[in-house]
Amino acid sequence: MTGDGPAALILEAMPATTSTHARTRRRGLGALVATVVALAAGLGAGALAAWPGSPGTHDGPAVEAATAPSPATEASSPVVTPSPTEPAEPEPVRFTLVAAGDVLTHGPVNRSAASGDSYDFSPLLEGFAPYVEGADLALCHLEVPIAPEGVALSGYPLFAGAPELVRDLAGMGWDGCSTASNHTVDQRFAGLTATLDALDAEGLQHAGSARTEEEAARVAMYEVSDGDQQVTVAQISFTYGLNGLPMPEGRPWAVNVFDADAADARPIIDAAQEARDAGADIVLASVHCCVEYRTAPTDAQRAIATQIAESGLVDLYIGHHAHVPQPIELLPGGPSGDGMWTAFGLGNFLSNQDDHCCVAETSSGVLLSATFELFPGEAPAVDVGWTGVTVDRVSGHRLHALADIADGVGALTADEVAARHARVADAVGGDAPEVTEPVAALAEAVTAVPRVES
Repeated sequence: MTGDGPAALILEAMPATTSTHARTRRRGLGALVATVVALAAGLGAGALAAWPGSPGTHDGPAVEAATAPSPATEASSPVVTPSPTEPAEPEPVRFTLVAAGDVLTHGPVNRSAASGDSYDFSPLLEGFAPYVEGADLALCHLEVPIAPEGVALSGYPLFAGAPELVRDLAGMGWDGCSTASNHTVDQRFAGLTATLDALDAEGLQHAGSARTEEEAARVAMYEVSDGDQQVTVAQISFTYGLNGLPMPEGRPWAVNVFDADAADARPIIDAAQEARDAGADIVLASVHCCVEYRTAPTDAQRAIATQIAESGLVDLYIGHHAHVPQPIELLPGGPSGDGMWTAFGLGNFLSNQDDHCCVAETSSGVLLSATFELFPGEAPAVDVGWTGVTVDRVSGHRLHALADIADGVGALTADEVAARHARVADAVGGDAPEVTEPVAALAEAVTAVPRVES
């Protein structure tokens, strides 16, 4: 696919693409060559002979040749003083982002990762790692809390994840995770604290929950640098509820919650405004709601996303919780007025779900890819795409990109892979293109801004 269609910037982010910096250098060299050629054509051989460094000339400044011409050349050649080279116009900042669905470590997932007295999730994750590690910014959704010290691991209904899970997510290439979900306080405030401590220890940013009121007030930020320019990306994360568990006592700020039943997106919109006020050029909204195991968004889910799009404060909506892939659509609104890309639900990333327990669609999820292009202080151009991801539950919960395993792998036959691929494509819809290769980094650096003082 070529041209300026919806996939253009995504395709530019593929590994074969020339980087922004290489293009800038080539453009600068081309301008210099063009200048020399123009001067050679306009000045003639006599004047070119007086250019500094030319054979048979002195090494003085060019202005000396202009103010003190020789009698032999004064009558035959006009004196031309080279004009200074105009500074190159600044390039926009460009970067790639990927975001995935629910990391949900049921008991069988933990058993697949068991390694002696510890856990190693890297064999489960490594098959999909290339699709994560190449992006400038990679955001996961950690739906389960990490087990506090002295608490045994557990699965549904009250999750307690292994600390090694965070280590291995970091090793896979994730830069941060949203943490607001209906399971955030499964292990009460101690589990929330253990989760953020584990993320901090691995250098991963987090959004959606907090250990202190001061941390809750600080927006999760990333600084994206490209040459002399820098833009700030904010992530906000909200959940529809906590499965009936109470908010930690005396800590109403511990988890970001909104009323999905009332389709009230105001808390999310207010948080987006706070992110803008804090200096964000781009705001990403991770929203955990609404009805599980349903591909079509509910009326409330659409109303929430529509309000957020119409606010003009959010650049990209990243949905979670349904455990099945849902549509990716461009809703009217967004900061530029050209629309807000909305991934209603990315389905599962790592889980124990498929048709043995649930609906068949739970076996697979979506990796959302996005390419941003903007000048600091301006609304970005955003293009998105999707990559189907699935779990081979029977073969030890191994993750795979569906496009990579058309011939089958492990316990998944070619027919089963084709069926899963078709279900994901049907759910996502036709607004965004499929991406079947890992995206590549476009920026020079991405740095997470700590939410707590060191």
